[in-house]
Amino acid sequence: MAKEKTLFACTSCGYETSRWVGKCPGCGAWNTMEETVAAPAAASAKPARQRPGTGAQACLLKDVPEDNQIRITTGISELDRVLGGGIVEGGLMLIGGDPGIGKSTLLLQVCANLAKDGKRVLYVSGEESARQLKLRARRLGIDVPNLYVLAENALDNVEEKLGQLQPDVAVVDSVQTMYRPELASAPGSVSQIRECTSLIMRLCKESGTAIFLVGHVTKEGNIAGPRMLEHMVDVVLYFEGDQQQEYRLLRAVKNRFGSVNELGVFQMTEEGMQMVPNPSERLLSRRAKGASGSVVYCGIEGSRPLLCDVQALAAQSYFGTPRRTVGGADTGRVSLLLAVLEKRAGQKLYNQDVYINVAGGLELSEPAADLALCMAVVSSLKDMAVGAEVAVMGEVGLAGEVRAIPHCDRRVAECQRLGFTTVLLPRENLRRLKTPEGMKLIGVDTVMQAASVLF
Repeated sequence: MAKEKTLFACTSCGYETSRWVGKCPGCGAWNTMEETVAAPAAASAKPARQRPGTGAQACLLKDVPEDNQIRITTGISELDRVLGGGIVEGGLMLIGGDPGIGKSTLLLQVCANLAKDGKRVLYVSGEESARQLKLRARRLGIDVPNLYVLAENALDNVEEKLGQLQPDVAVVDSVQTMYRPELASAPGSVSQIRECTSLIMRLCKESGTAIFLVGHVTKEGNIAGPRMLEHMVDVVLYFEGDQQQEYRLLRAVKNRFGSVNELGVFQMTEEGMQMVPNPSERLLSRRAKGASGSVVYCGIEGSRPLLCDVQALAAQSYFGTPRRTVGGADTGRVSLLLAVLEKRAGQKLYNQDVYINVAGGLELSEPAADLALCMAVVSSLKDMAVGAEVAVMGEVGLAGEVRAIPHCDRRVAECQRLGFTTVLLPRENLRRLKTPEGMKLIGVDTVMQAASVLF
């Protein structure tokens, strides 16, 4: 009996080698090589043939017919916003997130809404049985007679059912559980995930069915282990948030049909995922007014202005090296801003432990949040509270200067809508803005000037 041939495949990039190595030659990751059984060679001398192509002919771009009805609304406006306006016909979309974050719940609600609108929808589950899906639907209050459910993880059978039903939208939950019987490796391995995703992508493009793939996030933060899935699909969405909190953030990482900067806010309830139409008001509803170290900042997430509470705590350090703990912002950027405060604004932070937190689980990635972070630290250091109706925004340079930020008019309008009467912003933006009625806009040039205005 011939000995089985084994290969070592990287779980991060899919690189294969005949022997084990500690560091992957493909991506440079350590301890990611796993042993797999190679597919046995065919008994006959005739080589295995790949699936034939579509046989399409080349044509001029101007001759391609346009279709204005290619998007399908999901009935959930927050999801439509992140997708760029709705589901695109023939699109392959990947939704990733930690187990239990709410991916399957949201997609089951989407399937129910589409079925109510007369669309043919198929929900394929490789993790739950049909009875378990029925119990989940009953808990969510879903009672749709024309929603098809298939509990199957053999992709060849799934392909056959997709060909018979010809659904408009399908869900595959999850891609780690799918497998092709002709491959010797186990479900969830690199080769299985690669082949299954490749087949599903072909089905999308040939049939025009829009398919959602569900992928769990590993401890390294990658969807379904290897990142090779992200370039094969059209849309990559990440579900963020702590399972112990009620808010969930849906963010687009890749989107061939829209912007990648959009953000959807959901709330986990007993009835499933509920939209949060006014997230700024929700994020500020529990703000501790009159407390030092708290500053309101207005950021831009895609096309949406979003107010959040930036918190800082400066306490005397009893260690040789003061602590710098940051949540919701870049640690390197915060260290830079603390150095600017000490050098340019005269704030003594060399013996202070500094803790930064952005309430609500948001991640501040744009430089416009620099001034708010600085003022929060100064507020805590001086133990003086910023006014409850004051918002702060602006980019800070190494010389301590406050630079202009984009979309300042939309930020100010959002602050006015939520009742803020004073906005501290760069002076350069103030020159190009018309002050709204009932508001006071204060322009500053340096961090020192901003601190003297607020305190």
